[in-house]
Amino acid sequence: MTPATRQEVLGLYRKVFRIAKNWQSASGQIEETMREKEYIRNEARTLFRKNKNVTDPKLIKQCIEECEARIEIGLHYNIPYPRPIHLPPMGLAHKQGRTLRHQEKLRKISKPIYLKSHDEVS
Repeated sequence: MTPATRQEVLGLYRKVFRIAKNWQSASGQIEETMREKEYIRNEARTLFRKNKNVTDPKLIKQCIEECEARIEIGLHYNIPYPRPIHLPPMGLAHKQGRTLRHQEKLRKISKPIYLKSHDEVS
């Protein structure tokens, strides 16, 4: 990891914790605000620790983009949790075979960047 990339990652880490410190839930309830703050902190710790040994520059860039996207979406919608995606169910495919593998591949490709690591962790 280059020194510039390292500084960018550490800056994102600090930014996430500043956001968590100043976070206010949409409902304004203290209990919910505390739960959401804790979620933000735990999610950041988990994902940053999981990716601390990543050395591939492309993968590092993808992780940085994902982090920035999750920050922007969270601030815009005032929810810390990843927004769900709405994909059609795989009801037309057989339980095995080519069609199922093709639909699974399309489903994986169509997943937004801000959800790439969420399914791996949760």
